[in-house]
Amino acid sequence: MSEPCPVIVCLLPSAAALGRRIADATDARLDLRGSDFDAVGEHLRALFLAGHPIVGIASSGILIRTLAPLLGDKRREPPVLAVAEDGSAVVPLLGGHRGANALARRIAGLLGGDAAVTTAGDVALGVALDDPPEGWRLENPEDARAVMAALLSGRRGRISGAADWLAPLIGAGAAEPVPADAGAPVVLSVPGLAPLIYRRRRLALGVGCVRGCPPDGLIALAARTLAEAGIAAGEIAAVHSIDLKGDEAAIHALARHLGVPARFHAAERLEAEARRLANPSDVVFAEVGCHGVAEGAALAAAGPAGELVVEKSRSSDATCAVARIGPGGDAGLQRGHLAIIGIGPGRADWRTPEATRLIAQADELVGYGFYIDLLGAQARGRVRRDFALGEEEARCRHALEAAGEGRRVALICSGDGGIYAMGALVMELLDRAPGRGGVSPAAKRVEVVHVPGISALQAASARAGAVLGHDFCAISLSDLLTPRDAILKRIRAAAEGDFVIAFYNPVSRRRRTLLAEARDILLEHRPADTPVLLAVSLGRPEERLTLRRLADLDVDEVDMMTIVLVGSSASRSFASGDISAGAGGSWLYTPRGYARRIDGEGS
Repeated sequence: MSEPCPVIVCLLPSAAALGRRIADATDARLDLRGSDFDAVGEHLRALFLAGHPIVGIASSGILIRTLAPLLGDKRREPPVLAVAEDGSAVVPLLGGHRGANALARRIAGLLGGDAAVTTAGDVALGVALDDPPEGWRLENPEDARAVMAALLSGRRGRISGAADWLAPLIGAGAAEPVPADAGAPVVLSVPGLAPLIYRRRRLALGVGCVRGCPPDGLIALAARTLAEAGIAAGEIAAVHSIDLKGDEAAIHALARHLGVPARFHAAERLEAEARRLANPSDVVFAEVGCHGVAEGAALAAAGPAGELVVEKSRSSDATCAVARIGPGGDAGLQRGHLAIIGIGPGRADWRTPEATRLIAQADELVGYGFYIDLLGAQARGRVRRDFALGEEEARCRHALEAAGEGRRVALICSGDGGIYAMGALVMELLDRAPGRGGVSPAAKRVEVVHVPGISALQAASARAGAVLGHDFCAISLSDLLTPRDAILKRIRAAAEGDFVIAFYNPVSRRRRTLLAEARDILLEHRPADTPVLLAVSLGRPEERLTLRRLADLDVDEVDMMTIVLVGSSASRSFASGDISAGAGGSWLYTPRGYARRIDGEGS
């Protein structure tokens, strides 16, 4: 996954101009917020959980109080900066050694203000040893604290190798330069302490493999190839391959093992490198459309000025090659990601942290417009593609194809995405061949994540008490996709089985009789005073719960936004002393059978 982009959050309209100026200069995303501070807080927490560096044009106190409940592991938390509305001060609050200090200095330089950096190493020595700049990697970050403490206490270090970003240590007299062999890593040493080893990420690792290649086998091949060439794993910038392998588990396992991204290229792009290949293969060309995958991918990433430094090596299942990256290299595409997200009935605090995080990470929000609107602050200013009711197939196709282009897409569903929502349709489109109504090969290779949400039947039962306390089922009364006779057959079976029943899609403008038929079928099997719950707009300001007897269920009381829960013959309701409790002051529940134990009849 690519690193989440910084987000400039403007709490007040007066900060918009400053926010645009910072965003334009830093390639950050600009979020303009209103004066609803509860919504702003929700949005800031979502960005933080998603790993976005946050630049808030706001007081430090607002940002600290908003994010304080989420603070834990400083090694994983994104940078957070506060910028004064007049641009006079930029304060890195969190993640100083994870990019916040550098970003603060950059913004302060742009605005002509001051970067209020407070981390000891940056203030005294002008450099953070545990936060090397982009393109570098510290092999042993766990040893950085001890070395920094030693330098701050006055001990003198030595730097071997060329790294301009460490020059402040030499300028401050904290370290002296010593000669090093060309191509050797940069080493910062203090007598008696483990030396810090920095490597420039300047190599691209190209790989190819058979379908289903064992991850351990590809990792072992890469390790052997690098070792034989005298290349450290820390010098690898990314793993590259052909786009046909975008969903190959072994390649992603290798990238995770090396701590680098996996990137993919079209066969046509790899074939453009055919003249530079050391080991072209007509067999490979016949199979995938290019004369070399491992060497071709490495050279594509290296660019026209790059060069192959390790020719293709192979195992029984895989190949790999290494190229030195030069100017103009092709970064390739990341694997697309589609999150099918159940946001629950609508309330933000009923949404799971996983859902909140993936929504914040998404490049594009896709869904029925009303459902995206329910996201409130999380949807404002975002790239979104709205679809109307009835456009479910188009909605899912767009989400899959957009992800197939290497984007992160969130397909927004109310309730749970796998319950009468888009989850099953996405799976069906993936299951079909392209010639039979399926999606493109690129869309089939995306990473798909199903994120559970609170379903309407759960929310309705919980609001009213515990209607689903015993066996239950759900039946949709929509006959658009399911034959009417099949729906009636399921109603009769559920009635005979004495299940609590949750009726989804109970009525529509043209369909008004199925709910009445269901009521009449159920009355043949359970008492007339069986409790029925009508729940509307759960978790929203207009929420309404109504309790009715089964015999009194009136179709005209029900609309498209209602979920109907019909109790079993054992379901009960009782009045509460609190008229705001449950459904109009009454609690509903379905006993599970504990009465015998309570009455002393069972063990």
